[in-house]
Amino acid sequence: MWKLATSLALSILFVGCTVNQDLMFRSGADYAYEKLNETTNEAYRLAPNDRLQLQLFSNRGQRLMAMTAGSVEENRGDNLFQQQRAMFTYRVELDGTVELPEVGAVKLAGLTLDEAEQTIEAAYESEYVDPYALLQVVNNRVLVFPGEAGQATVITLQNQNTTVIEALAQAGGIRQRGRSKQIKLIRQRGDENLVYHMDLSTVEGLKDARIIVQANDIIYVDSNPQVVREVLADVSPLAQLVTTFTSLWLTYQVMLAQD
Repeated sequence: MWKLATSLALSILFVGCTVNQDLMFRSGADYAYEKLNETTNEAYRLAPNDRLQLQLFSNRGQRLMAMTAGSVEENRGDNLFQQQRAMFTYRVELDGTVELPEVGAVKLAGLTLDEAEQTIEAAYESEYVDPYALLQVVNNRVLVFPGEAGQATVITLQNQNTTVIEALAQAGGIRQRGRSKQIKLIRQRGDENLVYHMDLSTVEGLKDARIIVQANDIIYVDSNPQVVREVLADVSPLAQLVTTFTSLWLTYQVMLAQD
C-alpha cells in the first residue's frame, strides 16, 4: 500500500506540471511591452498574399460619380465594363508585385492603400485620361483569443477602421475565464513581433481599446489559471482506478483471512 500511495502522489505531481497547457503567448512580469501611441494607428501596408479589389475610372472618377448616381448616360457600355471589372480581385505575389491588366506587374507591397492607389493611377496614365483608382484589401483578418480554450475566432475586417473593442465584440466578447486587465495586441512588423499591453478592466482603458487593428493582428486575452479544477479533472480517472484497485486488494485480503 505504501508503494501505491507513493505512486499516486507522484502521479498527482506529474499532472500538476501539465495543467493550463492551453495558455499561450506568456510573458514575464517584467516583460517590456511596446508603448501605445500615435504610431500604433499607422496605416496598414500591403503584404504578399493580400487580395486586392480594384476599381479603376477615368477623368478623375467621373464615371464613378455617374454610376453612383445611377445614371449611365451615353457611356452605358463603358460603365458596364467598368462595373464588371470591379468584381475581379488581384493577389500580391511573393515578390510584392500585382499583375494588372494592360500594364503588367506593379510593385505594391510595403505601400499604404493611398500610396498604392497613387502608384496604380501613375501606371495607367498612358492608358487612360486622368485615371482614378479605388483599392480595397478583401482578405484582411484578425485572430482573437478571448480567454477560453477552444473559442478562438478569425475575423475578416470589413472596413479599415475596426478597433480592438469592435474586434472583441465580433468575437463574442471576453469569456468568463478571460482577464480583461491582461490583453495583448500582437502585431508583426517585418521580422519582429510587437506586443502591446491593454487593461480594459476600467473605463480609462477605453482609449487603448480604440486602437485600430491591422491585418494579421492577434488579440490575446490572458486566462485565469484553473489549477485545482484541472488537477482534479486529470486526477479523477487515476483516483477511480486506485479506488477500484484498493477495493479489490482489500477484498482479496479479507478472503485470505477467512481461509
